[in-house]
Amino acid sequence: MNLDRAARYAPLLLRVLLGSLFIAHLYWKFAILPGGLPRWWAGFASNGYPWFVPGYVFSAELAGALLLIPGIHARWVSLYVLPMMLGATQFWAVRKGFYFTGAGAELPLVWSVLLVLQVMLGDGPYALRSHRGSTA
Repeated sequence: MNLDRAARYAPLLLRVLLGSLFIAHLYWKFAILPGGLPRWWAGFASNGYPWFVPGYVFSAELAGALLLIPGIHARWVSLYVLPMMLGATQFWAVRKGFYFTGAGAELPLVWSVLLVLQVMLGDGPYALRSHRGSTA
């Protein structure tokens, strides 16, 4: 397989990676976090966020988990999720600093860049529903 042909699969690999990470985060909320989803939801209010933020964050993670891997409008989904991830970056940067080893903003910042790359690269091969204008 030549490099040009291999590069064509980069958006597919990125979709699977991002979608898998969203699945892992949803699993954590439901199965691992003591207190589960209600505790996670209440954490937004205790940190001073408006009432609508946990609903948006949950819907963004659900969209990422359900739509990115099969490639259903992956560019639009990535754009929808991006503000949530930038918010997570800001949240952890203010509270813990930059570095991942201190539970900082490093990982959500990388995740944000990966979402921007998904928007730039397009839906890629084997996408179920690409939006109009997709070049991949």
